[in-house]
Amino acid sequence: MTIPTDIEAQILRFYHVEKWRVGTIAQQLCIHPDTVARVLAQAGLPRPGKPDRPSKIDPYLPFIHETLAKFPTLTASRLFAMVQDRGYRGGPSQFRHVIACHRPRPPAEAFLRLCSLPGEQAQVDWGHFGHLVIGRARRSLMAFVAVLSFSRQIFLRFFLDARMENFLRGHIGAFTAWNAVPRVILYDNLKSAVLERRGEAIRFHPTLLAFAGHYRFDPRPVAVARGNEKGRVERAIRYVRDNFFAARKFTDLADLNRQADAWCQGAAADRRCPGQDTVTVREAFIQELPVLLRLPDNPYPVLERVAVSAGKTPYVRFDLNDYSVPHTHVRRTLTILAGIDRVRIVDGERVLADHPRSHGKGEQLEDPAHIQALVEQKRAARRHRATDHLTRAAPASQALLAAAADRGDNIGAITATLMQLLRRYGAAPLNAAITEALACEVPHPNAVRLALERHREERQQPPPISMILPAHVRDRDVAVTPHALDTYDQLKGHSNDEP
Repeated sequence: MTIPTDIEAQILRFYHVEKWRVGTIAQQLCIHPDTVARVLAQAGLPRPGKPDRPSKIDPYLPFIHETLAKFPTLTASRLFAMVQDRGYRGGPSQFRHVIACHRPRPPAEAFLRLCSLPGEQAQVDWGHFGHLVIGRARRSLMAFVAVLSFSRQIFLRFFLDARMENFLRGHIGAFTAWNAVPRVILYDNLKSAVLERRGEAIRFHPTLLAFAGHYRFDPRPVAVARGNEKGRVERAIRYVRDNFFAARKFTDLADLNRQADAWCQGAAADRRCPGQDTVTVREAFIQELPVLLRLPDNPYPVLERVAVSAGKTPYVRFDLNDYSVPHTHVRRTLTILAGIDRVRIVDGERVLADHPRSHGKGEQLEDPAHIQALVEQKRAARRHRATDHLTRAAPASQALLAAAADRGDNIGAITATLMQLLRRYGAAPLNAAITEALACEVPHPNAVRLALERHREERQQPPPISMILPAHVRDRDVAVTPHALDTYDQLKGHSNDEP
C-alpha cells in the first residue's frame, strides 16, 4: 500500500516527538499497523516490537552460514538433519523460515541489448490461448507467432494443436506473408525443434532440418534458461494477447485467422517500431525486405502421415473421428494423409477415400458409395443400416428396440415401422413420441403411432400425405375410360341379319 508523503511525515513526527506507539499512530491515522511499521523501517529504525529473545538456532548460525556459502542450493531439510546431528532440538517449520532469511541470494544478472541486422533473424514460438469447443470436442487453441527481429513484423496463425505439421504450416504461412525467408530462425527448446540437448551438443528434429534445408535458413535454439535471447517473440505474444485477442469475437478458427491476418497487415504493422521510434513497423519491413532470402519455387509438402487399421466395419479412426473406406479393404493397415481441410486414405499409391476433415469428436464421415456398395453386396446390412440411421435420428429408439427384444418381439418389423414413421413425421416428433411410449412402459410401434397422431391433432396439423390413402387404395381410384358402344350395336346388327 502506497501512502502520501505527508502521512509518512506525520508517522515519523508522532513516533519521534510525541513518543506514540505503533498501534496508537495506526488508530489515530486510520491506517494499518503494518504500514506504520514499514514506514519506520524504511526510515532506518528497527522494526517495532518486543526485544529479540535468544533462539535455539543462534549457536548454529555460524555453521549454517559457512555451509550455505559452500553449497548455496542445499535444501533446508538436508541442512536441518545436519544441525540435528550437532545437537539442534528445534522444530523443522521454524528452521525452514530462518534458513529462508539467511540463504544467500544470487547476484542480479545484467543483460546486453541484442541488435539484429536487417534480414538476418526471425524468432518463433507457440502461445496458448485457451480452448475452442468444436462439436463434442474441446481443442487447445494454439497461436504460432513469428516476428522479424529487425523490423518487428509479426505473423500470427492459430491452430488446434502444436504438432510438427502445424509448426511447419506456420512457417510456410509466415514465409508466404513476407514473400521472403530470414537467414536465421531462433527457437526455444521446443520438442518440434530440439529432440535432445546435452550442454552444447544439440540433436535437431530431422523433419525441421529437412524443412530448413528446403528454405535455406539456419535453425538455432536459444541457450537454456536464456529467454532474453528470444525476447522479441515473447513480447510479440504478449502484444497479441493484449491488443488482438483480448475481447475478440469470432465464429470459428477460419474467421479468427482472417481477423489475425488483417490485424498483422493493419494495426500491428502501423505501430511504432520498437528501437526505431522514427519509423513504423511497415516502413522498417520495407527496408528489410530486399535483404531477405527469396522463396523457393516449390513449397514444402506438409501432410500428417498416420498408419491406421480398418476393423470389421468399413471405417478408420483418425483424430477422434471415423472415416469410411471401401468394404473391400476392411481388416487392413491403411495410411492417412491429412491436411488442414481434407483427409485422404490410401493403400500404397491407390487413393481409397477423400473426405472433408472434421475437428469435432465422435463424428462419422461417410462416402455414400462406400456404404451403398456394402449394402448391395450384403442384404443383411440393410436392416443394420436402417437401425443405425434410426438410432442417430431418434436416439430414444435404441431403448425401445432393447425393451422390445426383451419381450421377444420382431425387431425387424418394429424397425421397418419406425422407419416409416420417421419418413412421415420427422426425427424430432418421432423421438418425442418414443420417449412418451417408453414412459408409459409400452415399447411398441402402435403406442408411438398413437402418440404421434395425438400430438398432430393437438397442433391442428393436417395428416401426412402418405397417410391419406395407402398405395393399394389409390390404385383403385384410377380413372378408367369406357369403350365406345358402337361396336356392340354392330355386333347386334349382325346377329339380327342371321336366319
